Amino acid sequence: MQIALAQTNFHVGNFEQNTQKITDAIARAEAAGADLIVFPELAVTAYPPLDFLEFDDFIERCNMAIEKIAASCTHIAAIVGCPSRNPVLEGKNLFNSAYFIHSGKVQSIVHKALLPTYDIFDEYRYFEPGRNFECISFKGQKIALTICEDLWNVEDDPMYIHSPMEELIKEKPSLIINIAASPFDYEHAQKRKAILLRNVKQYKLPLIYVNHVGAQTEIIFDGGSLAFNAAGELIHEGPYFEEKLILLDTEKQIAIQESKNEKYELIYRALTLGIKDYFSKMGFTKAILGLSGGVDSALVTVLAGHVLGPENILPVMLPSAFSSSHSVSDSEELCRNMGIKVEKIEINSAYESMIHLLKPLFGNRPFDVTEENLQARIRGNLLMALSNKFGHILLNTSNKSEIAVGYGTLYGDMCGGLSVIGDLYKTEVYQLCEYINREKEIIPRNIITKAPSAELRPGQKDSDSLPPYEVLDKILYDYIELRKGPARIIAEGHDEQLVHRVLKMVNRNEYKRRQLAPVLRVSTKAFGFGRRMPVAGKYLS
Repeated sequence: MQIALAQTNFHVGNFEQNTQKITDAIARAEAAGADLIVFPELAVTAYPPLDFLEFDDFIERCNMAIEKIAASCTHIAAIVGCPSRNPVLEGKNLFNSAYFIHSGKVQSIVHKALLPTYDIFDEYRYFEPGRNFECISFKGQKIALTICEDLWNVEDDPMYIHSPMEELIKEKPSLIINIAASPFDYEHAQKRKAILLRNVKQYKLPLIYVNHVGAQTEIIFDGGSLAFNAAGELIHEGPYFEEKLILLDTEKQIAIQESKNEKYELIYRALTLGIKDYFSKMGFTKAILGLSGGVDSALVTVLAGHVLGPENILPVMLPSAFSSSHSVSDSEELCRNMGIKVEKIEINSAYESMIHLLKPLFGNRPFDVTEENLQARIRGNLLMALSNKFGHILLNTSNKSEIAVGYGTLYGDMCGGLSVIGDLYKTEVYQLCEYINREKEIIPRNIITKAPSAELRPGQKDSDSLPPYEVLDKILYDYIELRKGPARIIAEGHDEQLVHRVLKMVNRNEYKRRQLAPVLRVSTKAFGFGRRMPVAGKYLS
Protein backbone atom coordinates (compact mmCIF):
# COMPACT_ATOMS: atom_id res chain seq x y z
CA MET A 1 0.00 0.00 0.00
CA GLN A 2 1.18 3.52 -0.83
CA ILE A 3 0.71 5.88 2.11
CA ALA A 4 1.22 9.64 1.97
CA LEU A 5 2.22 11.52 5.13
CA ALA A 6 1.01 15.13 5.05
CA GLN A 7 3.36 17.01 7.39
CA THR A 8 1.55 20.34 7.19
CA ASN A 9 1.57 23.83 8.71
CA PHE A 10 -1.99 24.71 9.70
CA HIS A 11 -3.40 27.93 11.22
CA VAL A 12 -5.66 27.79 14.30
CA GLY A 13 -9.25 28.54 13.34
CA ASN A 14 -8.46 29.30 9.68
CA PHE A 15 -10.93 26.77 8.28
CA GLU A 16 -10.79 27.98 4.70
CA GLN A 17 -7.01 27.80 4.48
CA ASN A 18 -6.70 24.56 6.45
CA THR A 19 -9.37 22.81 4.40
CA GLN A 20 -7.79 24.00 1.18
CA LYS A 21 -4.39 22.66 2.30
CA ILE A 22 -5.97 19.32 3.12
CA THR A 23 -7.86 18.95 -0.17
CA ASP A 24 -4.81 20.12 -2.17
CA ALA A 25 -2.65 17.51 -0.42
CA ILE A 26 -5.27 14.83 -1.12
CA ALA A 27 -5.19 15.69 -4.83
CA ARG A 28 -1.37 15.65 -4.91
CA ALA A 29 -1.21 12.33 -3.07
CA GLU A 30 -3.79 10.78 -5.40
CA ALA A 31 -1.84 11.97 -8.44
CA ALA A 32 1.31 10.40 -6.96
CA GLY A 33 -0.45 7.03 -6.64
CA ALA A 34 -1.13 6.99 -2.91
CA ASP A 35 -3.90 4.78 -1.55
CA LEU A 36 -4.12 6.58 1.79
CA ILE A 37 -3.08 10.02 3.03
CA VAL A 38 -2.57 10.75 6.73
CA PHE A 39 -2.84 14.19 8.34
CA PRO A 40 -1.85 15.20 11.90
CA GLU A 41 -4.01 15.41 15.01
CA LEU A 42 -6.67 18.19 14.90
CA ALA A 43 -5.53 19.13 11.39
CA VAL A 44 -8.82 20.84 10.55
CA THR A 45 -8.61 23.28 13.47
CA ALA A 46 -4.81 23.28 13.95
CA TYR A 47 -3.39 22.67 17.40
CA PRO A 48 -4.17 23.91 20.02
CA PRO A 49 -7.60 25.50 19.37
CA LEU A 50 -8.07 26.13 23.11
CA ASP A 51 -11.37 27.83 24.07
CA PHE A 52 -12.46 28.18 20.44
CA LEU A 53 -13.69 24.64 21.10
CA GLU A 54 -16.37 26.05 23.41
CA PHE A 55 -18.13 27.87 20.53
CA ASP A 56 -20.90 25.91 18.77
CA ASP A 57 -20.20 27.78 15.56
CA PHE A 58 -16.58 26.64 15.66
CA ILE A 59 -17.64 22.99 15.85
CA GLU A 60 -20.20 23.49 13.08
CA ARG A 61 -17.43 24.82 10.85
CA CYS A 62 -15.39 21.73 11.71
CA ASN A 63 -18.25 19.57 10.48
CA MET A 64 -18.57 21.60 7.28
CA ALA A 65 -14.84 21.21 6.65
CA ILE A 66 -15.05 17.44 7.08
CA GLU A 67 -17.90 17.30 4.55
CA LYS A 68 -15.82 19.21 2.02
CA ILE A 69 -12.79 17.02 2.65
CA ALA A 70 -14.88 13.87 2.30
CA ALA A 71 -16.17 15.03 -1.07
CA SER A 72 -12.57 15.17 -2.32
CA CYS A 73 -11.83 11.58 -1.20
CA THR A 74 -13.45 9.50 -3.91
CA HIS A 75 -10.47 7.44 -5.15
CA ILE A 76 -8.13 7.81 -2.17
CA ALA A 77 -8.67 7.38 1.57
CA ALA A 78 -7.69 9.94 4.21
CA ILE A 79 -7.14 10.04 7.95
CA VAL A 80 -7.85 13.55 9.24
CA GLY A 81 -7.72 14.91 12.79
CA CYS A 82 -10.75 16.98 13.84
CA PRO A 83 -12.99 17.44 16.90
CA SER A 84 -16.28 15.53 16.91
CA ARG A 85 -19.37 15.90 19.07
CA ASN A 86 -20.10 13.51 21.91
CA PRO A 87 -23.63 12.24 21.11
CA VAL A 88 -24.45 11.24 24.70
CA LEU A 89 -25.31 13.59 27.56
CA GLU A 90 -22.62 12.28 29.91
CA GLY A 91 -19.11 13.71 29.96
CA LYS A 92 -17.59 16.46 27.86
CA ASN A 93 -19.33 17.65 24.69
CA LEU A 94 -16.44 16.79 22.36
CA PHE A 95 -13.97 14.11 21.39
CA ASN A 96 -10.51 14.66 19.93
CA SER A 97 -11.01 12.45 16.90
CA ALA A 98 -9.47 10.97 13.78
CA TYR A 99 -11.81 10.61 10.81
CA PHE A 100 -11.24 7.76 8.37
CA ILE A 101 -12.68 8.94 5.04
CA HIS A 102 -13.10 6.92 1.84
CA SER A 103 -15.45 6.76 -1.15
CA GLY A 104 -16.64 10.30 -0.49
CA LYS A 105 -17.82 9.80 3.07
CA VAL A 106 -16.73 9.27 6.66
CA GLN A 107 -16.36 5.52 7.20
CA SER A 108 -15.36 5.55 10.88
CA ILE A 109 -14.27 7.88 13.67
CA VAL A 110 -11.61 7.05 16.26
CA HIS A 111 -11.53 9.00 19.53
CA LYS A 112 -8.41 9.86 21.51
CA ALA A 113 -8.34 8.02 24.83
CA LEU A 114 -5.30 9.43 26.62
CA LEU A 115 -5.82 13.17 27.07
CA PRO A 116 -2.66 14.94 28.28
CA THR A 117 -2.95 17.38 31.16
CA TYR A 118 0.68 18.40 31.71
CA ASP A 119 2.86 21.36 30.67
CA ILE A 120 1.20 23.11 27.68
CA PHE A 121 -1.50 20.44 27.38
CA ASP A 122 -4.95 20.68 28.92
CA GLU A 123 -7.07 18.45 26.69
CA TYR A 124 -9.29 17.11 29.45
CA ARG A 125 -10.66 20.66 29.77
CA TYR A 126 -12.38 20.18 26.41
CA PHE A 127 -12.55 16.50 25.45
CA GLU A 128 -14.11 13.30 26.70
CA PRO A 129 -11.70 10.33 26.47
CA GLY A 130 -12.56 7.61 23.97
CA ARG A 131 -13.34 4.21 25.45
CA ASN A 132 -14.13 2.00 22.44
CA PHE A 133 -11.26 0.69 20.32
CA GLU A 134 -11.51 -0.95 16.92
CA CYS A 135 -9.04 -1.32 14.07
CA ILE A 136 -9.68 0.03 10.57
CA SER A 137 -9.58 -2.39 7.64
CA PHE A 138 -8.34 -0.98 4.34
CA LYS A 139 -6.57 -2.44 1.28
CA GLY A 140 -5.83 -5.71 3.02
CA GLN A 141 -4.34 -3.96 6.04
CA LYS A 142 -5.78 -3.86 9.52
CA ILE A 143 -4.75 -0.46 10.91
CA ALA A 144 -4.43 0.36 14.60
CA LEU A 145 -5.12 4.10 14.50
CA THR A 146 -4.05 6.10 17.55
CA ILE A 147 -4.01 9.82 18.29
CA CYS A 148 -0.73 10.81 19.91
CA GLU A 149 -1.13 7.99 22.47
CA ASP A 150 1.98 6.21 21.18
CA LEU A 151 3.93 9.30 22.31
CA TRP A 152 2.49 9.10 25.82
CA ASN A 153 5.26 9.08 28.39
CA VAL A 154 4.10 7.54 31.66
CA GLU A 155 6.46 9.82 33.60
CA ASP A 156 4.80 12.95 32.19
CA ASP A 157 1.34 12.52 33.61
CA PRO A 158 0.08 10.87 36.80
CA MET A 159 -3.32 10.34 35.13
CA TYR A 160 -1.84 7.72 32.78
CA ILE A 161 -4.04 4.74 32.04
CA HIS A 162 -3.31 1.79 29.78
CA SER A 163 -2.76 2.53 26.10
CA PRO A 164 -5.46 1.92 23.46
CA MET A 165 -2.90 -0.34 21.76
CA GLU A 166 -3.40 -2.84 24.56
CA GLU A 167 -6.97 -3.25 23.26
CA LEU A 168 -6.26 -2.81 19.55
CA ILE A 169 -3.52 -5.44 19.55
CA LYS A 170 -6.17 -8.07 20.37
CA GLU A 171 -7.52 -7.61 16.81
CA LYS A 172 -4.10 -8.53 15.37
CA PRO A 173 -3.44 -5.33 13.38
CA SER A 174 -0.76 -5.26 10.69
CA LEU A 175 0.18 -1.57 11.03
CA ILE A 176 0.09 1.24 13.61
CA ILE A 177 -0.66 4.78 12.42
CA ASN A 178 -0.22 7.55 14.97
CA ILE A 179 -1.36 11.10 14.24
CA ALA A 180 0.11 13.67 16.57
CA ALA A 181 0.53 17.27 17.65
CA SER A 182 3.94 16.90 19.27
CA PRO A 183 5.54 20.29 20.04
CA PHE A 184 9.23 21.04 19.72
CA ASP A 185 11.77 21.35 22.45
CA TYR A 186 15.47 20.84 21.92
CA GLU A 187 15.41 17.45 23.68
CA HIS A 188 12.15 16.11 22.28
CA ALA A 189 13.11 14.72 18.87
CA GLN A 190 15.30 11.99 20.38
CA LYS A 191 12.81 11.25 23.18
CA ARG A 192 10.01 10.97 20.62
CA LYS A 193 11.94 8.43 18.56
CA ALA A 194 12.72 6.40 21.67
CA ILE A 195 9.07 6.29 22.80
CA LEU A 196 7.84 5.30 19.33
CA LEU A 197 10.55 2.67 19.01
CA ARG A 198 9.51 1.25 22.37
CA ASN A 199 5.98 0.77 20.97
CA VAL A 200 7.29 -0.87 17.79
CA LYS A 201 9.34 -3.35 19.79
CA GLN A 202 6.52 -4.02 22.26
CA TYR A 203 3.89 -4.77 19.60
CA LYS A 204 6.24 -6.00 16.84
CA LEU A 205 4.41 -3.92 14.24
CA PRO A 206 5.46 -1.28 11.72
CA LEU A 207 4.52 2.24 12.82
CA ILE A 208 3.83 5.46 10.92
CA TYR A 209 3.80 8.75 12.81
CA VAL A 210 2.63 12.09 11.34
CA ASN A 211 3.25 15.38 13.12
CA HIS A 212 2.34 19.04 12.67
CA VAL A 213 4.91 21.56 11.55
CA GLY A 214 4.74 25.32 12.16
CA ALA A 215 4.22 27.71 15.06
CA GLN A 216 0.99 28.58 16.83
CA THR A 217 1.94 31.74 18.78
CA GLU A 218 4.52 30.43 21.30
CA ILE A 219 4.20 26.70 20.58
CA ILE A 220 6.40 25.41 17.74
CA PHE A 221 5.88 22.10 15.95
CA ASP A 222 8.93 20.64 14.25
CA GLY A 223 7.49 17.99 11.94
CA GLY A 224 9.97 15.12 11.83
CA SER A 225 7.31 12.57 10.83
CA LEU A 226 8.62 9.00 11.17
CA ALA A 227 8.16 5.46 9.93
CA PHE A 228 9.56 2.26 11.48
CA ASN A 229 9.42 -1.29 10.20
CA ALA A 230 8.39 -4.18 12.43
CA ALA A 231 12.03 -4.92 13.23
CA GLY A 232 12.35 -1.50 14.87
CA GLU A 233 14.42 0.02 12.07
CA LEU A 234 13.82 3.63 11.04
CA ILE A 235 12.74 3.60 7.39
CA HIS A 236 11.79 7.26 6.99
CA GLU A 237 12.40 10.53 8.83
CA GLY A 238 10.60 13.62 7.58
CA PRO A 239 12.32 17.00 7.44
CA TYR A 240 12.29 19.25 10.47
CA PHE A 241 10.58 22.66 10.43
CA GLU A 242 9.37 22.18 6.82
CA GLU A 243 6.08 21.22 5.21
CA LYS A 244 6.37 18.01 3.25
CA LEU A 245 4.17 15.45 1.50
CA ILE A 246 5.95 12.13 2.02
CA LEU A 247 5.14 8.98 0.02
CA LEU A 248 5.79 5.60 1.65
CA ASP A 249 5.49 2.10 0.19
CA THR A 250 4.61 -0.39 2.93
CA GLU A 251 6.32 -3.14 0.91
CA LYS A 252 9.67 -1.31 0.83
CA GLN A 253 10.98 -1.05 4.36
CA ILE A 254 14.71 -0.41 4.02
CA ALA A 255 16.42 1.04 7.09
CA ILE A 256 17.92 4.54 6.91
CA GLN A 257 20.37 6.51 9.05
CA GLU A 258 18.59 8.79 11.49
CA SER A 259 19.42 12.50 11.44
CA LYS A 260 21.72 13.97 14.08
CA ASN A 261 20.50 17.52 14.61
CA GLU A 262 22.70 19.71 16.77
CA LYS A 263 21.00 21.57 19.64
CA TYR A 264 21.65 25.10 18.43
CA GLU A 265 20.79 24.31 14.82
CA LEU A 266 17.40 23.08 16.07
CA ILE A 267 16.92 26.15 18.26
CA TYR A 268 17.86 28.49 15.42
CA ARG A 269 15.41 26.82 13.04
CA ALA A 270 12.67 26.74 15.70
CA LEU A 271 13.01 30.43 16.57
CA THR A 272 13.10 31.57 12.95
CA LEU A 273 10.01 29.47 12.19
CA GLY A 274 8.36 30.92 15.30
CA ILE A 275 9.00 34.49 14.11
CA LYS A 276 7.92 33.68 10.55
CA ASP A 277 4.61 32.11 11.54
CA TYR A 278 3.80 34.70 14.21
CA PHE A 279 4.11 37.46 11.63
CA SER A 280 2.48 35.65 8.71
CA LYS A 281 -0.46 34.23 10.70
CA MET A 282 -1.10 37.57 12.41
CA GLY A 283 -0.82 39.50 9.14
CA PHE A 284 2.27 41.47 10.21
CA THR A 285 5.26 42.21 7.98
CA LYS A 286 7.60 44.57 9.84
CA ALA A 287 9.37 44.53 13.20
CA ILE A 288 11.03 47.09 15.45
CA LEU A 289 13.32 46.56 18.44
CA GLY A 290 15.64 48.42 20.72
CA LEU A 291 19.29 47.76 19.85
CA SER A 292 21.41 48.26 22.97
CA GLY A 293 24.82 47.00 21.88
CA GLY A 294 24.35 43.90 24.04
CA VAL A 295 24.22 40.29 22.98
CA ASP A 296 20.45 39.77 23.47
CA SER A 297 19.24 42.53 21.17
CA ALA A 298 21.96 41.63 18.66
CA LEU A 299 20.73 38.03 18.52
CA VAL A 300 17.07 39.07 18.08
CA THR A 301 18.11 41.48 15.31
CA VAL A 302 19.84 38.68 13.42
CA LEU A 303 17.00 36.17 13.88
CA ALA A 304 14.34 38.66 12.79
CA GLY A 305 16.48 39.97 9.94
CA HIS A 306 17.01 36.48 8.55
CA VAL A 307 13.25 35.81 8.61
CA LEU A 308 11.68 39.13 7.65
CA GLY A 309 14.44 40.54 5.46
CA PRO A 310 16.67 43.54 6.26
CA GLU A 311 14.17 45.94 4.73
CA ASN A 312 11.45 44.87 7.17
CA ILE A 313 13.25 45.31 10.47
CA LEU A 314 13.96 48.60 12.22
CA PRO A 315 16.54 48.48 15.04
CA VAL A 316 16.64 51.67 17.09
CA MET A 317 19.59 52.67 19.28
CA LEU A 318 18.47 54.65 22.33
CA PRO A 319 21.66 55.69 24.14
CA SER A 320 21.67 57.65 27.39
CA ALA A 321 24.46 59.42 29.24
CA PHE A 322 25.38 56.03 30.74
CA SER A 323 25.71 54.23 27.39
CA SER A 324 29.24 53.36 26.28
CA SER A 325 30.58 54.46 22.91
CA HIS A 326 31.22 50.84 21.91
CA SER A 327 27.54 50.01 22.43
CA VAL A 328 26.73 52.39 19.59
CA SER A 329 29.64 51.36 17.36
CA ASP A 330 29.04 47.63 17.93
CA SER A 331 25.36 48.08 17.02
CA GLU A 332 26.26 49.99 13.88
CA GLU A 333 28.72 47.27 12.85
CA LEU A 334 26.07 44.57 13.38
CA CYS A 335 23.61 46.42 11.17
CA ARG A 336 26.24 46.90 8.45
CA ASN A 337 26.90 43.15 8.53
CA MET A 338 23.17 42.48 8.15
CA GLY A 339 22.47 45.21 5.58
CA ILE A 340 19.93 46.76 7.95
CA LYS A 341 19.23 50.44 8.37
CA VAL A 342 19.54 51.55 12.00
CA GLU A 343 18.09 54.64 13.68
CA LYS A 344 19.37 56.46 16.77
CA ILE A 345 17.44 58.53 19.31
CA GLU A 346 19.35 60.12 22.18
CA ILE A 347 17.19 59.79 25.30
CA ASN A 348 19.19 62.02 27.68
CA SER A 349 17.06 65.13 27.15
CA ALA A 350 13.88 63.12 27.79
CA TYR A 351 15.46 61.57 30.87
CA GLU A 352 16.56 64.93 32.29
CA SER A 353 13.10 66.36 31.59
CA MET A 354 11.46 63.51 33.49
CA ILE A 355 13.87 63.93 36.41
CA HIS A 356 13.03 67.64 36.47
CA LEU A 357 9.28 66.90 36.53
CA LEU A 358 9.71 64.42 39.38
CA LYS A 359 12.15 66.51 41.42
CA PRO A 360 9.48 68.18 43.59
CA LEU A 361 8.24 64.74 44.65
CA PHE A 362 11.59 62.91 44.74
CA GLY A 363 13.23 65.67 46.78
CA ASN A 364 16.81 64.81 47.75
CA ARG A 365 16.39 61.06 47.67
CA PRO A 366 19.50 59.37 46.19
CA PHE A 367 19.79 57.83 42.70
CA ASP A 368 18.55 54.23 42.75
CA VAL A 369 16.69 51.69 40.64
CA THR A 370 13.92 54.26 40.08
CA GLU A 371 16.14 56.34 37.79
CA GLU A 372 17.41 53.18 36.10
CA ASN A 373 13.87 52.02 35.35
CA LEU A 374 12.93 55.48 34.14
CA GLN A 375 15.47 55.16 31.33
CA ALA A 376 14.10 51.75 30.34
CA ARG A 377 10.54 53.09 30.32
CA ILE A 378 11.49 56.09 28.18
CA ARG A 379 12.97 53.64 25.67
CA GLY A 380 9.83 51.51 25.82
CA ASN A 381 7.62 54.55 25.21
CA LEU A 382 9.66 55.67 22.21
CA LEU A 383 9.69 52.19 20.68
CA MET A 384 5.94 51.81 21.16
CA ALA A 385 5.37 55.23 19.60
CA LEU A 386 7.30 54.16 16.51
CA SER A 387 5.44 50.83 16.53
CA ASN A 388 2.08 52.63 16.58
CA LYS A 389 3.04 55.19 13.97
CA PHE A 390 4.50 52.79 11.40
CA GLY A 391 2.73 49.54 12.21
CA HIS A 392 5.88 47.67 13.23
CA ILE A 393 5.59 44.91 15.85
CA LEU A 394 7.93 45.46 18.79
CA LEU A 395 10.11 42.43 19.49
CA ASN A 396 11.03 41.79 23.10
CA THR A 397 14.73 40.98 23.64
CA SER A 398 14.75 39.67 27.24
CA ASN A 399 16.44 36.31 27.85
CA LYS A 400 15.20 33.55 30.18
CA SER A 401 17.75 34.26 32.92
CA GLU A 402 16.61 37.88 33.19
CA ILE A 403 12.94 36.99 32.98
CA ALA A 404 13.36 34.33 35.66
CA VAL A 405 14.89 36.62 38.29
CA GLY A 406 12.98 39.78 37.34
CA TYR A 407 16.04 41.56 35.93
CA GLY A 408 13.92 43.69 33.63
CA THR A 409 11.62 46.71 33.74
CA LEU A 410 7.87 46.41 33.27
CA TYR A 411 6.65 48.77 30.53
CA GLY A 412 10.30 49.30 29.60
CA ASP A 413 12.60 46.59 28.23
CA MET A 414 9.85 44.03 28.91
CA CYS A 415 7.59 45.64 26.27
CA GLY A 416 6.85 43.80 23.06
CA GLY A 417 4.40 41.74 21.05
CA LEU A 418 6.62 38.63 20.91
CA SER A 419 9.42 37.45 23.19
CA VAL A 420 11.88 35.87 20.78
CA ILE A 421 14.61 34.57 23.12
CA GLY A 422 12.67 34.45 26.40
CA ASP A 423 13.19 30.66 26.57
CA LEU A 424 16.98 30.87 26.19
CA TYR A 425 19.16 31.24 29.24
CA LYS A 426 21.97 33.78 28.91
CA THR A 427 24.58 31.04 28.46
CA GLU A 428 22.44 29.60 25.64
CA VAL A 429 22.19 33.05 24.05
CA TYR A 430 25.99 33.10 23.76
CA GLN A 431 26.03 29.59 22.30
CA LEU A 432 23.41 30.47 19.69
CA CYS A 433 25.44 33.54 18.72
CA GLU A 434 28.47 31.29 18.20
CA TYR A 435 26.34 29.01 16.01
CA ILE A 436 25.24 31.99 13.89
CA ASN A 437 28.88 33.10 13.54
CA ARG A 438 30.12 29.59 12.67
CA GLU A 439 30.93 30.45 9.04
CA LYS A 440 31.44 34.20 9.16
CA GLU A 441 31.21 36.95 11.75
CA ILE A 442 27.72 38.41 11.66
CA ILE A 443 27.46 39.37 15.32
CA PRO A 444 30.58 41.47 16.12
CA ARG A 445 32.99 39.66 18.41
CA ASN A 446 33.04 42.50 20.92
CA ILE A 447 29.27 42.10 21.50
CA ILE A 448 29.84 38.47 22.49
CA THR A 449 32.96 38.91 24.61
CA LYS A 450 32.25 42.10 26.58
CA ALA A 451 30.81 41.93 30.08
CA PRO A 452 27.00 42.14 29.95
CA SER A 453 25.53 45.37 31.30
CA ALA A 454 22.19 47.18 31.29
CA GLU A 455 24.15 50.49 31.21
CA LEU A 456 21.65 52.28 33.44
CA ARG A 457 24.21 53.74 35.84
CA PRO A 458 27.95 54.48 35.69
CA GLY A 459 30.10 51.35 35.38
CA GLN A 460 27.16 48.98 35.80
CA LYS A 461 27.59 45.27 35.08
CA ASP A 462 25.06 42.43 35.40
CA SER A 463 27.44 40.76 37.85
CA ASP A 464 26.78 43.61 40.30
CA SER A 465 23.24 42.28 40.83
CA LEU A 466 23.43 38.66 39.73
CA PRO A 467 25.79 35.71 40.19
CA PRO A 468 27.84 34.69 37.13
CA TYR A 469 25.45 33.42 34.45
CA GLU A 470 27.10 29.99 34.27
CA VAL A 471 26.24 29.57 37.97
CA LEU A 472 22.83 31.26 37.84
CA ASP A 473 21.66 29.34 34.78
CA LYS A 474 22.46 25.97 36.32
CA ILE A 475 20.38 26.82 39.41
CA LEU A 476 17.55 28.15 37.25
CA TYR A 477 17.58 25.07 35.01
CA ASP A 478 17.42 22.74 38.01
CA TYR A 479 14.51 24.69 39.49
CA ILE A 480 12.49 25.54 36.36
CA GLU A 481 13.07 22.65 33.95
CA LEU A 482 13.86 19.86 36.42
CA ARG A 483 11.53 21.13 39.22
CA LYS A 484 14.09 20.46 41.93
CA GLY A 485 13.54 22.02 45.34
CA PRO A 486 16.21 24.02 47.19
CA ALA A 487 17.47 21.06 49.25
CA ARG A 488 18.30 19.02 46.14
CA ILE A 489 19.93 21.98 44.38
CA ILE A 490 22.07 22.74 47.44
CA ALA A 491 23.02 19.06 47.75
CA GLU A 492 24.50 19.25 44.26
CA GLY A 493 27.11 21.71 45.48
CA HIS A 494 25.54 25.16 45.13
CA ASP A 495 25.92 27.74 47.88
CA GLU A 496 22.93 27.57 50.22
CA GLN A 497 22.41 31.30 50.58
CA LEU A 498 22.73 31.80 46.82
CA VAL A 499 20.15 29.10 46.06
CA HIS A 500 17.60 30.62 48.42
CA ARG A 501 18.29 34.10 47.03
CA VAL A 502 17.85 32.97 43.41
CA LEU A 503 14.67 30.98 44.11
CA LYS A 504 13.22 33.92 46.02
CA MET A 505 13.90 36.19 43.03
CA VAL A 506 12.21 33.72 40.69
CA ASN A 507 9.10 33.34 42.82
CA ARG A 508 8.53 37.00 43.67
CA ASN A 509 8.75 38.05 40.01
CA GLU A 510 5.89 35.92 38.73
CA TYR A 511 3.77 39.08 38.50
CA LYS A 512 6.18 40.46 35.90
CA ARG A 513 6.10 37.29 33.82
CA ARG A 514 2.29 37.39 33.75
CA GLN A 515 2.62 40.66 31.78
CA LEU A 516 5.28 39.43 29.36
CA ALA A 517 4.67 38.91 25.64
CA PRO A 518 4.24 35.31 24.38
CA VAL A 519 7.59 33.49 24.64
CA LEU A 520 8.69 31.21 21.78
CA ARG A 521 9.01 27.79 23.43
CA VAL A 522 12.18 25.79 22.73
CA SER A 523 12.85 24.14 26.13
CA THR A 524 11.04 21.50 28.14
CA LYS A 525 9.58 24.18 30.47
CA ALA A 526 9.06 27.67 29.09
CA PHE A 527 7.49 30.66 30.77
CA GLY A 528 3.89 31.01 29.61
CA PHE A 529 0.85 28.77 29.91
CA GLY A 530 3.06 25.68 30.21
CA ARG A 531 4.29 26.90 33.61
CA ARG A 532 1.44 27.86 35.91
CA MET A 533 2.61 29.39 39.16
CA PRO A 534 0.72 31.54 41.69
CA VAL A 535 1.62 35.23 41.75
CA ALA A 536 1.28 35.59 45.52
CA GLY A 537 2.54 32.14 46.48
CA LYS A 538 5.08 31.73 49.29
CA TYR A 539 6.39 28.20 48.62
CA LEU A 540 10.22 28.09 48.43
CA SER A 541 10.44 31.89 48.70
